[in-house]
Amino acid sequence: MDQICFDSQLAYSRPELAVYMRRPGAFTLVAVSSSGDAGQNGTIGDAGQNGTILEKIVGFIVAEARRGAGHIFTIDVLPETRRSGIGSSLLQAAEDRLRQAGAALVELETAVDNAAAIQFYKRKEYFVEKTVRGYYSNQLDALVMRKDLAPVAVKHP
Repeated sequence: MDQICFDSQLAYSRPELAVYMRRPGAFTLVAVSSSGDAGQNGTIGDAGQNGTILEKIVGFIVAEARRGAGHIFTIDVLPETRRSGIGSSLLQAAEDRLRQAGAALVELETAVDNAAAIQFYKRKEYFVEKTVRGYYSNQLDALVMRKDLAPVAVKHP
């Protein structure tokens, strides 16, 4: 799916994704849609949960928590299901899980020319921390974006 969602110079290969998914503290969340749902109202769950044959993966996120910080390796949503809330749901679920694992902040990288992603992350309260020159294999620069993960306040009745 990464090859569908990103330019070939930016996309992770299956073996690369597998390495990130197996790192200590890493997790993968998937968004599934039942057939005929067209990606609307996707369900988020841990990778590896058994789904029915009528479910289709429409997005996923790979992240890790290490030493009090979170890192998002990739977030993918099929092009035909974008702008339906799936990316927002995946990101929120990953942030919640990182918070539970003790992460005080989360970082990610995105290509400097990916205006849609940059705008998406800024709406989710991420800010540009720095630029990494030549980050991608085609020497494209990346923005490192960060969000502080404040503890979620518990509402008391």
